[in-house]
Amino acid sequence: MRAKPILLPAFTLLLAAASMHTQTPPQQTAPPAQKPAAKPATAPNQQQQPAPADAVASPVSTHHPFLILAHGNEPSWSLRLGMKGPERLDRLNYPPIILEPGEVATDEPGRAWTYHAKDTATGAAISVKLIRESCSDGMADTKYTFSVQLTHAQIGDLRGCGVSAPDKFPEFRKKNQPLDPDEQAALADKAKDKDKDKDKRNAVLDPIVKFQSPTAVAYLDSANRVIFVNKEVHKTAAPAGSELAVSHDGKHLLFTRSNSSTGPERSIVQFDFDTARPRDIAGTNVRQAFWSPDDSHIAYLKYDGNFWQVFTAPSASPETATALATQNFDSLHGWLSPNTLLTSDVQNLYFLSTDKPAQAVPLKEIYGDQFQVMTSDTIRVCPVNSDLLLVSAYYVNAPAGAPVDSMGLNETFFLYELKSKRRTILGPTDGFARDAEWSRDALQIFFTKGVVGKGPLVTNRIFWDGTGEKRFSSGHALVVGK
Repeated sequence: MRAKPILLPAFTLLLAAASMHTQTPPQQTAPPAQKPAAKPATAPNQQQQPAPADAVASPVSTHHPFLILAHGNEPSWSLRLGMKGPERLDRLNYPPIILEPGEVATDEPGRAWTYHAKDTATGAAISVKLIRESCSDGMADTKYTFSVQLTHAQIGDLRGCGVSAPDKFPEFRKKNQPLDPDEQAALADKAKDKDKDKDKRNAVLDPIVKFQSPTAVAYLDSANRVIFVNKEVHKTAAPAGSELAVSHDGKHLLFTRSNSSTGPERSIVQFDFDTARPRDIAGTNVRQAFWSPDDSHIAYLKYDGNFWQVFTAPSASPETATALATQNFDSLHGWLSPNTLLTSDVQNLYFLSTDKPAQAVPLKEIYGDQFQVMTSDTIRVCPVNSDLLLVSAYYVNAPAGAPVDSMGLNETFFLYELKSKRRTILGPTDGFARDAEWSRDALQIFFTKGVVGKGPLVTNRIFWDGTGEKRFSSGHALVVGK
């Protein structure tokens, strides 16, 4: 164990820096690794809360305390309050929110302060009131040294407790504690990154190092052949196809096959990995098949001569398919739960359920003024949070310098929270990105990068916090099964 005399000089320097009003932003040093959600009490990117027994007195300048970790329950959230103010907000099963610190007001000298900040993704205003008083998080008998009241203009009010934790902040840890191998590797990656905006983002984000790479995927190769992969074994399922869907157990693949080069006739084909045998399970004019969360059912769109309707069937007997709804839909986006499907027309996103009336959300509300609604768009529900949607859509106006297709359009993807109506653009601004899909652990997003007819189409991976973009596959239109 490191002796206390070694910590005191650096801690004293932090106090001195604050009292001179020359606070500096955190060093570009990575905090501990993010982890996927495993327990309801801890968010995927939330650090473990320190016990007050290990806490030290909060560093205090003439204006405000700093180096504070705050958290709350129901809902579960955590906040990092650094040298300049609020830095990062985490919530259970949502990506972290990077904050831009603003002014700090002293409400009661030595006891209460209000910190102002901005959500860097949406511009929403945030205020954090910190009161020096005994506080309990309601989950244990532990007493914390601050009560915290956080208000986000979109998300709402959050209440919790805080404690001084200098050793959890990069600027303190760099001077007083050795970094673990994962942190050292993350720092090496940052050293190669010359993008200042990314450096600023990475300064307050934990590097995601413990994630689950897919073991069963399907994609289209450069010749548009359907490739099915299970545990690194590749099989060609068909010479052509579209709208791929891999079962959650990784053993079966659904895809749409065109039956005519001139007409709209299409069939849905199931390919079994073990036998390598395809079989038609729905014909005439059908498309966009999806597996239910437990693989017990499938759903797809079927044209009856007037409307595209949603049909469902047990996966063991697809010939018994029945219509779930008789109205016209333009797109099917998958299952929200074992009883609910997500579908849309050109105006609304619908939640179709077998046990309650359908609900609708205007697509304009989801897309805002920046994106335009098209029937080719895809909307995918986060596997660990049904409130979080991943939307692939076209900009109304392509970003300056971004590649465009033959229609002069650029496509990207964004995250949308149904409850708070918070929208975060996640796709790279310098690329053409589409067909975004979740990994099963929800920490990764796979997407097709490239413009049709303007070079090769590839699959890239990016983490849900916008970091770690890299090449994943030489194919495109990739979907994840397991």
